[in-house]
Amino acid sequence: MSAGVAQHDATASAAFLRACDLDVAVRKPGNVSADSAGHGMDATVFRAAARAAAPALFASGKPVGRRIEAAVDAACAAVGCNANLGIVLLCAPIAAALEEAPRARSAAMLRDRVGKRLGTLDVDDARAAFRAVARANPGGLGYAGEHDVRGVPTLDLRAAMRLAADRDSIARQYANGFADVFDDGVPLFARVARTSVERAMLATFLDFLRRWPDSHVARKHGLDVASALSRDAAARSAGYGEDCGRAQPEDIAAWDVALKARGINPGTSADLAVAAAFVCFALVEA
Repeated sequence: MSAGVAQHDATASAAFLRACDLDVAVRKPGNVSADSAGHGMDATVFRAAARAAAPALFASGKPVGRRIEAAVDAACAAVGCNANLGIVLLCAPIAAALEEAPRARSAAMLRDRVGKRLGTLDVDDARAAFRAVARANPGGLGYAGEHDVRGVPTLDLRAAMRLAADRDSIARQYANGFADVFDDGVPLFARVARTSVERAMLATFLDFLRRWPDSHVARKHGLDVASALSRDAAARSAGYGEDCGRAQPEDIAAWDVALKARGINPGTSADLAVAAAFVCFALVEA
Protein backbone atom coordinates (compact mmCIF):
# COMPACT_ATOMS: atom_id res chain seq x y z
CA MET A 1 0.00 0.00 0.00
CA SER A 2 1.40 3.42 -0.95
CA ALA A 3 1.75 6.19 1.60
CA GLY A 4 -0.88 8.20 -0.26
CA VAL A 5 -3.44 5.40 -0.18
CA ALA A 6 -2.74 4.73 3.49
CA GLN A 7 -3.22 8.42 4.32
CA HIS A 8 -6.47 8.53 2.37
CA ASP A 9 -7.81 5.41 4.10
CA ALA A 10 -6.96 6.95 7.48
CA THR A 11 -8.71 10.20 6.55
CA ALA A 12 -11.85 8.43 5.33
CA SER A 13 -11.89 6.18 8.39
CA ALA A 14 -11.63 9.24 10.63
CA ALA A 15 -14.63 10.78 8.86
CA PHE A 16 -16.61 7.56 9.41
CA LEU A 17 -15.73 7.42 13.11
CA ARG A 18 -16.61 11.09 13.52
CA ALA A 19 -20.06 10.43 12.03
CA CYS A 20 -20.57 7.40 14.29
CA ASP A 21 -19.50 9.35 17.36
CA LEU A 22 -21.87 12.17 16.46
CA ASP A 23 -24.67 9.62 16.10
CA VAL A 24 -24.54 8.75 19.79
CA ALA A 25 -23.50 12.22 20.97
CA VAL A 26 -26.87 13.59 19.84
CA ARG A 27 -30.08 12.59 21.61
CA LYS A 28 -32.34 11.36 18.82
CA PRO A 29 -35.75 10.13 19.99
CA GLY A 30 -35.85 6.34 20.30
CA ASN A 31 -32.13 5.91 19.57
CA VAL A 32 -29.35 5.07 22.01
CA SER A 33 -27.25 8.10 22.90
CA ALA A 34 -24.70 9.20 25.47
CA ASP A 35 -27.55 10.83 27.39
CA SER A 36 -29.97 7.94 27.09
CA ALA A 37 -29.29 4.20 26.99
CA GLY A 38 -31.97 1.91 25.68
CA HIS A 39 -32.89 -1.36 23.99
CA GLY A 40 -30.34 -3.14 26.18
CA MET A 41 -27.42 -1.01 24.94
CA ASP A 42 -25.59 2.21 25.72
CA ALA A 43 -23.40 4.57 23.71
CA THR A 44 -20.19 2.71 24.53
CA VAL A 45 -21.47 -0.30 22.57
CA PHE A 46 -21.95 1.77 19.43
CA ARG A 47 -18.60 3.50 19.72
CA ALA A 48 -16.83 0.18 20.21
CA ALA A 49 -18.70 -1.38 17.26
CA ALA A 50 -17.69 1.50 14.99
CA ARG A 51 -14.04 1.23 15.93
CA ALA A 52 -14.07 -2.52 15.43
CA ALA A 53 -15.73 -2.21 12.02
CA ALA A 54 -13.61 0.62 10.62
CA PRO A 55 -10.46 -1.33 9.62
CA ALA A 56 -12.54 -3.76 7.52
CA LEU A 57 -14.66 -1.01 5.95
CA PHE A 58 -11.56 0.83 4.80
CA ALA A 59 -9.46 -2.17 3.78
CA SER A 60 -7.89 -1.09 0.50
CA GLY A 61 -8.82 -3.07 -2.57
CA LYS A 62 -11.46 -5.23 -0.89
CA PRO A 63 -14.84 -5.84 -2.57
CA VAL A 64 -17.88 -4.24 -0.99
CA GLY A 65 -19.34 -7.55 0.17
CA ARG A 66 -16.11 -8.58 1.86
CA ARG A 67 -15.94 -5.21 3.62
CA ILE A 68 -19.49 -5.67 4.89
CA GLU A 69 -18.92 -9.20 6.15
CA ALA A 70 -15.60 -8.49 7.83
CA ALA A 71 -16.89 -5.28 9.43
CA VAL A 72 -20.01 -6.97 10.82
CA ASP A 73 -17.97 -9.93 12.06
CA ALA A 74 -15.53 -7.59 13.83
CA ALA A 75 -18.29 -5.47 15.38
CA CYS A 76 -20.25 -8.47 16.62
CA ALA A 77 -17.09 -9.99 18.08
CA ALA A 78 -16.27 -6.72 19.83
CA VAL A 79 -19.65 -5.99 21.41
CA GLY A 80 -21.49 -9.31 21.28
CA CYS A 81 -24.49 -8.02 19.36
CA ASN A 82 -25.62 -6.25 16.20
CA ALA A 83 -25.03 -2.57 16.87
CA ASN A 84 -24.23 -1.19 13.41
CA LEU A 85 -25.36 -3.49 10.59
CA GLY A 86 -27.30 -0.72 8.83
CA ILE A 87 -24.44 1.73 9.11
CA VAL A 88 -22.01 -0.84 7.67
CA LEU A 89 -24.33 -1.68 4.76
CA LEU A 90 -24.68 2.00 3.88
CA CYS A 91 -21.09 3.07 4.42
CA ALA A 92 -19.29 0.17 2.68
CA PRO A 93 -20.07 1.32 -0.90
CA ILE A 94 -19.21 4.91 0.06
CA ALA A 95 -15.92 3.78 1.58
CA ALA A 96 -15.06 1.83 -1.57
CA ALA A 97 -15.98 4.82 -3.75
CA LEU A 98 -13.82 7.15 -1.69
CA GLU A 99 -10.86 4.81 -2.20
CA GLU A 100 -11.31 5.01 -5.97
CA ALA A 101 -11.90 8.77 -6.00
CA PRO A 102 -9.80 10.12 -3.13
CA ARG A 103 -9.79 13.63 -4.58
CA ALA A 104 -13.57 13.88 -4.92
CA ARG A 105 -14.33 17.48 -4.00
CA SER A 106 -18.08 17.48 -4.32
CA ALA A 107 -21.02 15.35 -3.36
CA ALA A 108 -21.90 15.03 -7.04
CA MET A 109 -18.49 13.57 -7.87
CA LEU A 110 -18.69 11.10 -5.00
CA ARG A 111 -22.26 10.17 -5.85
CA ASP A 112 -21.20 9.34 -9.39
CA ARG A 113 -18.42 7.12 -8.09
CA VAL A 114 -20.78 5.38 -5.65
CA GLY A 115 -23.16 4.67 -8.53
CA LYS A 116 -20.38 3.18 -10.60
CA ARG A 117 -19.26 1.03 -7.70
CA LEU A 118 -22.79 -0.26 -7.19
CA GLY A 119 -22.82 -1.27 -10.83
CA THR A 120 -19.85 -3.58 -10.26
CA LEU A 121 -21.40 -5.56 -7.39
CA ASP A 122 -21.60 -9.29 -8.11
CA VAL A 123 -22.90 -12.53 -6.65
CA ASP A 124 -19.88 -12.89 -4.38
CA ASP A 125 -20.71 -9.50 -2.89
CA ALA A 126 -24.27 -10.72 -2.31
CA ARG A 127 -23.10 -13.93 -0.64
CA ALA A 128 -20.77 -12.08 1.71
CA ALA A 129 -23.38 -9.44 2.55
CA PHE A 130 -26.09 -12.05 3.13
CA ARG A 131 -23.82 -13.92 5.54
CA ALA A 132 -23.26 -10.67 7.42
CA VAL A 133 -26.97 -9.83 7.59
CA ALA A 134 -27.86 -13.35 8.71
CA ARG A 135 -25.27 -13.21 11.48
CA ALA A 136 -26.26 -9.77 12.70
CA ASN A 137 -30.01 -10.02 12.27
CA PRO A 138 -31.70 -13.33 11.42
CA GLY A 139 -34.83 -11.34 10.58
CA GLY A 140 -33.04 -10.09 7.50
CA LEU A 141 -33.89 -7.05 5.45
CA GLY A 142 -37.20 -8.17 4.11
CA TYR A 143 -35.89 -10.69 1.61
CA ALA A 144 -38.07 -13.68 0.82
CA GLY A 145 -38.05 -16.97 -1.03
CA GLU A 146 -34.88 -18.07 -2.79
CA HIS A 147 -33.15 -14.79 -1.93
CA ASP A 148 -33.71 -14.95 1.82
CA VAL A 149 -30.55 -13.87 3.62
CA ARG A 150 -30.29 -17.28 5.24
CA GLY A 151 -29.91 -18.93 1.86
CA VAL A 152 -27.30 -18.68 -0.88
CA PRO A 153 -28.10 -15.83 -3.29
CA THR A 154 -28.05 -16.31 -7.04
CA LEU A 155 -28.30 -12.61 -7.88
CA ASP A 156 -25.70 -9.86 -7.59
CA LEU A 157 -25.95 -7.71 -4.47
CA ARG A 158 -27.64 -4.76 -6.12
CA ALA A 159 -30.25 -6.93 -7.80
CA ALA A 160 -30.92 -8.69 -4.51
CA MET A 161 -31.34 -5.36 -2.74
CA ARG A 162 -33.86 -4.28 -5.36
CA LEU A 163 -36.12 -7.10 -4.19
CA ALA A 164 -36.39 -5.42 -0.79
CA ALA A 165 -36.24 -1.78 -1.90
CA ASP A 166 -39.96 -1.17 -1.52
CA ARG A 167 -39.91 -2.10 2.17
CA ASP A 168 -36.40 -1.33 3.36
CA SER A 169 -34.75 2.09 3.13
CA ILE A 170 -31.21 0.70 3.19
CA ALA A 171 -31.91 -1.71 0.36
CA ARG A 172 -33.49 1.21 -1.51
CA GLN A 173 -30.17 3.08 -1.47
CA TYR A 174 -28.53 0.22 -3.35
CA ALA A 175 -31.38 0.23 -5.85
CA ASN A 176 -31.55 3.99 -6.45
CA GLY A 177 -27.86 4.87 -6.30
CA PHE A 178 -28.05 6.31 -2.77
CA ALA A 179 -30.43 8.99 -4.03
CA ASP A 180 -32.04 9.55 -0.62
CA VAL A 181 -28.67 10.02 1.05
CA PHE A 182 -27.31 12.41 -1.60
CA ASP A 183 -30.52 14.23 -2.56
CA ASP A 184 -31.96 14.71 0.91
CA GLY A 185 -29.52 13.86 3.68
CA VAL A 186 -26.25 15.36 2.47
CA PRO A 187 -27.57 18.82 1.48
CA LEU A 188 -29.52 19.19 4.73
CA PHE A 189 -26.67 18.01 6.93
CA ALA A 190 -24.16 20.24 5.16
CA ARG A 191 -26.43 23.29 5.41
CA VAL A 192 -27.22 22.93 9.12
CA ALA A 193 -23.66 21.83 10.01
CA ARG A 194 -22.42 25.32 9.13
CA THR A 195 -23.74 26.39 12.50
CA SER A 196 -23.98 23.12 14.47
CA VAL A 197 -23.09 19.53 13.59
CA GLU A 198 -25.22 18.36 16.51
CA ARG A 199 -28.31 20.08 15.15
CA ALA A 200 -27.38 18.82 11.69
CA MET A 201 -27.48 15.22 12.92
CA LEU A 202 -30.83 15.68 14.66
CA ALA A 203 -32.34 17.53 11.69
CA THR A 204 -31.16 14.92 9.20
CA PHE A 205 -32.44 12.06 11.34
CA LEU A 206 -35.86 13.70 11.69
CA ASP A 207 -36.00 14.45 7.98
CA PHE A 208 -35.47 10.80 7.09
CA LEU A 209 -37.92 9.74 9.79
CA ARG A 210 -40.68 12.01 8.48
CA ARG A 211 -40.12 11.14 4.82
CA TRP A 212 -40.35 7.34 5.05
CA PRO A 213 -41.66 4.85 7.62
CA ASP A 214 -38.59 3.64 9.46
CA SER A 215 -37.69 0.15 8.21
CA HIS A 216 -36.48 -1.10 11.58
CA VAL A 217 -39.66 0.07 13.30
CA ALA A 218 -41.81 -1.47 10.56
CA ARG A 219 -40.08 -4.85 10.90
CA LYS A 220 -40.48 -4.94 14.67
CA HIS A 221 -43.81 -3.21 15.19
CA GLY A 222 -45.57 -3.16 11.83
CA LEU A 223 -46.08 -0.61 9.10
CA ASP A 224 -48.95 1.13 10.87
CA VAL A 225 -46.76 2.00 13.85
CA ALA A 226 -43.90 3.10 11.58
CA SER A 227 -46.23 5.29 9.50
CA ALA A 228 -47.72 6.89 12.61
CA LEU A 229 -44.20 7.66 13.82
CA SER A 230 -43.41 9.33 10.50
CA ARG A 231 -46.48 11.53 10.81
CA ASP A 232 -45.49 12.45 14.35
CA ALA A 233 -41.98 13.30 13.19
CA ALA A 234 -43.36 15.50 10.41
CA ALA A 235 -45.56 17.41 12.84
CA ARG A 236 -42.75 17.89 15.34
CA SER A 237 -40.25 18.86 12.63
CA ALA A 238 -42.56 21.62 11.47
CA GLY A 239 -42.40 23.07 14.96
CA TYR A 240 -38.65 22.54 15.38
CA GLY A 241 -37.73 24.19 12.07
CA GLU A 242 -35.55 22.70 9.34
CA ASP A 243 -32.39 23.27 11.39
CA CYS A 244 -34.05 22.10 14.64
CA GLY A 245 -33.21 25.49 16.09
CA ARG A 246 -36.54 25.58 17.94
CA ALA A 247 -36.26 22.03 19.31
CA GLN A 248 -36.29 22.12 23.10
CA PRO A 249 -34.10 19.58 24.91
CA GLU A 250 -36.91 18.72 27.32
CA ASP A 251 -39.28 17.94 24.44
CA ILE A 252 -36.70 15.75 22.69
CA ALA A 253 -36.01 13.96 25.99
CA ALA A 254 -39.69 13.32 26.68
CA TRP A 255 -40.25 11.98 23.17
CA ASP A 256 -37.16 9.79 23.50
CA VAL A 257 -38.35 8.32 26.81
CA ALA A 258 -41.83 7.67 25.44
CA LEU A 259 -40.54 5.80 22.39
CA LYS A 260 -38.13 3.69 24.42
CA ALA A 261 -40.90 2.79 26.84
CA ARG A 262 -42.68 1.22 23.85
CA GLY A 263 -39.51 -0.45 22.56
CA ILE A 264 -39.51 1.73 19.44
CA ASN A 265 -36.09 2.41 17.89
CA PRO A 266 -36.05 4.29 14.55
CA GLY A 267 -32.62 2.86 13.78
CA THR A 268 -32.79 2.98 10.00
CA SER A 269 -33.40 6.73 10.02
CA ALA A 270 -30.35 7.11 12.26
CA ASP A 271 -28.26 4.90 9.95
CA LEU A 272 -29.17 7.07 6.95
CA ALA A 273 -28.24 10.20 8.89
CA VAL A 274 -24.86 8.66 9.76
CA ALA A 275 -24.24 7.93 6.07
CA ALA A 276 -25.04 11.55 5.17
CA ALA A 277 -22.73 12.83 7.90
CA PHE A 278 -19.97 10.46 6.76
CA VAL A 279 -20.19 11.83 3.20
CA CYS A 280 -20.05 15.43 4.43
CA PHE A 281 -17.13 14.82 6.79
CA ALA A 282 -15.23 12.85 4.14
CA LEU A 283 -15.61 15.65 1.59
CA VAL A 284 -14.44 18.26 4.07
CA GLU A 285 -11.31 16.24 4.74
CA ALA A 286 -10.63 15.29 1.08
